[in-house]
Amino acid sequence: MSEASLLSLRDVIRGDVLLPGEEGFDAARKPYNLAVEQDVRAVVTAADAADVAALVRYANDAGVPIAVQPTGHGASGTAAGAILLRTGRLDELTVDPEARTARVGAGVQSGALNTAAAAHGLIHKPGSSPTVSVAGYTLGGGVGLFARKYGMSSDHVIEFEVVDAAGEHRTANAQENPDLFHALVGGGGDFAIVTALTVRLHEEPELFGGTVFWPEARTAEVFAAFRDTTATAPPELSLWATRVQLPGGAPAMVGVTVAYLGSETDGRALLKPFDAIDGAVNGAWQPMPFEDLATITNDPVDPGPSRSRAELLGRLDADTIATLLAAPIAPLLALQIRHLGAAMTNTRPGPRGPVTEEYLLYLLGLAFTPEVGTAVAAKQAEVVAALGDAVTGAKLATFLGPTDTLADTVTAAEAQRLREVKATWDPKGRFVANYPVGK
Repeated sequence: MSEASLLSLRDVIRGDVLLPGEEGFDAARKPYNLAVEQDVRAVVTAADAADVAALVRYANDAGVPIAVQPTGHGASGTAAGAILLRTGRLDELTVDPEARTARVGAGVQSGALNTAAAAHGLIHKPGSSPTVSVAGYTLGGGVGLFARKYGMSSDHVIEFEVVDAAGEHRTANAQENPDLFHALVGGGGDFAIVTALTVRLHEEPELFGGTVFWPEARTAEVFAAFRDTTATAPPELSLWATRVQLPGGAPAMVGVTVAYLGSETDGRALLKPFDAIDGAVNGAWQPMPFEDLATITNDPVDPGPSRSRAELLGRLDADTIATLLAAPIAPLLALQIRHLGAAMTNTRPGPRGPVTEEYLLYLLGLAFTPEVGTAVAAKQAEVVAALGDAVTGAKLATFLGPTDTLADTVTAAEAQRLREVKATWDPKGRFVANYPVGK
């Protein structure tokens, strides 16, 4: 594709177009995870849904693929050779407090929806990061802080507004284009470009949460208390236990993240197994308004290089915990266990069925150089191998790694159904998702 042809993009796009070599291009093409390289042909920041449709028609004429990233979270390296579409300016956000719904543009971030909903005494189903887009997070299912109570974020989508592979505006819901709706409800962004979605909200309960850290010497006690607490936890309580090794020689720590939809009194009663663990060095569990939800995890808002891996666990018994605690985690930054279960086990709309595993293992390492990234990946593989058949092999779309596809998250029958939807709605493969459905 010639430079002259790319320059003609500016004739059809009212938003911004950046080409290789131009000022700002390099920064614009980078995803949230800076360890992922994106050698794209151009970066287009759409002004609105009409721009999205114009870009699709242009790409069809030019025969080039489009990769869509509202904020760059979840990038996997599949965008090479594509035009990178940023939808961050599609930022319409309207809350209907009586209907308990929100219409959310593709560029709206989770933190913005959280704040807007809370102003009406309502909540949505957020992840831990306030900067992830609601659209991107939901297309991948969305397993957040309240997943035990409400299930996946995608369980609560009413409707998608999309641009299809012909450059036409479409609506997808349970009645209109139901095959496309089924695929988009947690099946990823491989089928059409979402420009807006309508989601259900819920009445805002009390919120009690935060993260408390102890010295590494308390790790066995903390994980034992975590196991005991999660064994009887109600759906309103979500717990994560994390071994942390900060870079630069800082002392290792162990932390417990709490998100409880209820009162402080009830929350502290549920967390009683942790009362006997002395020596907490940082953090607190406390009541908070929903506007402060992001402070529970304090996820970084600035991009950085990392490598992650997640696996579902079929059990968290004493032997499994012993394996998780048997060795230092370096060069990993974090080894985390998240409690699932409750509403995650429900039958749900879309291709992802019930999640029967009660726990998720999340392994994260910084990857400042390719060599460090390789060492992180090797440590992740070592941890997973040591766990043996406690690892079920099932995947969640929210946590896919560089070599995974959407087909790894669903049954063989559902994977075939997704491929058929792809063949129907995007027969020429115009759209390139972070995690395609595969062949």
